[in-house]
Amino acid sequence: MTAQALGTDIKEDVMVLTRRSFMATTASAVAAAGYASQAGAQQAPSDTIRIAFAARGNRTLDPAASIQGADNWSITHIHDVLVTSPPGTFATKPEEFVPQLAKSWTMSPDAKTWTFQLREGVQFHKGYGEMTSEDVVFSLQRAGDPKAGGGNRALFDNIAEVKANGKYSVVVSLKTPDPLFIGGTIQDYSCVILSKKAVTEKGENIGRDPIGTGPYEFVSLDPDPSKGIMMTANATWWGGKAATKNLHVMYILDTTARTLALLSGTVHMIEGVRAPGWTQSIQQKNPSLQFDVAAPGSLFTMHFNMSRKPLDDIRVRRAFAHAIDRDAIAKAMAPISRRTWGLNAPGFPGGLTTEQVPAELRYAFDPAKAKALLAEAGFPNGFAMEAYTSQREDYKSVMLIVQELMRKVGVTINMQVIDHTTFHANNRKDMNTLPQNSSAYPPVPALPLGDNLAKSSEVKADGSGGTNYSHYGVLIPGIDQILDEAGNEPDFNKRLAIIQRAEKKVMEDLPLIPISTNGYLIVRDPKVKLGYEVKGGYAFWPLYKATIA
Repeated sequence: MTAQALGTDIKEDVMVLTRRSFMATTASAVAAAGYASQAGAQQAPSDTIRIAFAARGNRTLDPAASIQGADNWSITHIHDVLVTSPPGTFATKPEEFVPQLAKSWTMSPDAKTWTFQLREGVQFHKGYGEMTSEDVVFSLQRAGDPKAGGGNRALFDNIAEVKANGKYSVVVSLKTPDPLFIGGTIQDYSCVILSKKAVTEKGENIGRDPIGTGPYEFVSLDPDPSKGIMMTANATWWGGKAATKNLHVMYILDTTARTLALLSGTVHMIEGVRAPGWTQSIQQKNPSLQFDVAAPGSLFTMHFNMSRKPLDDIRVRRAFAHAIDRDAIAKAMAPISRRTWGLNAPGFPGGLTTEQVPAELRYAFDPAKAKALLAEAGFPNGFAMEAYTSQREDYKSVMLIVQELMRKVGVTINMQVIDHTTFHANNRKDMNTLPQNSSAYPPVPALPLGDNLAKSSEVKADGSGGTNYSHYGVLIPGIDQILDEAGNEPDFNKRLAIIQRAEKKVMEDLPLIPISTNGYLIVRDPKVKLGYEVKGGYAFWPLYKATIA
């Protein structure tokens, strides 16, 4: 069977699975319809933007500990960063970044010292006083603490020192040059500025009662995930009061219930379903809905936990690479998905094109070669393995395709589907054999490599590690030396060439497989006007300009 024909078969099979999951059984459909009917009597108020996400509930509102994308929508509205990209896009050049809490900034000629001049008079919520350099120093040091446990702690590894230079100036010294420091670390959600006084006073409770300087102030966190997090506009925000009075973040894990909540008018916006056929299905139900896609969105990767046999054998990992038809997966996940080769997304600095990848590292779809590699590794009849995935649709859809493709070459993956929140928590405790990750990155080429594959990002059984789920650079030599070389190169173009060397070494060693980039999708009631066009960015974007017609 040709790859094209196989892709067609897979797409059809998964669309059937998606339709079943969309309505599931009669009982679940009736239950979901009941939810929508009940909620329909409680139409979203005109002074409140309601947005629902596909998660079981909130994990934390502490930016230093957050590992769940849905929570970051609240974190980034309650808090501010020093510097950011314009709404709806990624800044790719220094002059494109815009100020938030820093009104200006400078970089030393060697790209190792950054000085930020802070806005004066910025107030923390609920009477916690003025934001000063003391709070900035505290926040950056706290975010880089190995005990923080957040998803992006590795972003802070290059910081040598953060110190105040007066009440409204902060100097950050780096270990190695980084001309893209503001694009990588500084604008990340984990680098928002906290009130030192509030964190000291509240301790761990800061994750349930956050204090920021952002456009929205935290009001409440309900134990019922469908009620979720309520925020209200910060009347004294330095950027001017938000256009809509309240922001309500809800968690509705069930796809059908979340979809019907939007169609019934209970919510204004929902996290879209990144699964085959869903976009077309909901468009048929309401053609006026708006679809906002942040491209390239999230890089979907499947990691080989090389501490588990037989994934420590490169022949087995290469068998996976030849057995998984990534082009077919991208087609099945259309229109949000694009094929990728390395960890850097297509179109981003450092991203590899087809022509730049040596033929032997493209791992063309070839089931026969996959079987031969398995036989060479001592598995002529294949083998069985345990793994789990998230019940979130994009994870589940991709891994169902992977499961079927591997079955065709003799590898049985006993796939357990678990809720998304538990999935992330378990991955961070090194409990999965084939961990998957879907993360959005800015156009800073070292970031995805460092997050996923640096030795310092190695996953730990106690959950204190990072997202290097393969143990690359620990169990086998990795790319740390190449990343160090790139980090010491201040010339941007030379740095990109070094990064591409690292990408090719990863393809040789195969600690993971970059499956595709999946655009992050929000479906919006046309009555809600964002105030800008979504072209790119992280898997969350600002709503302080949004209005309800």
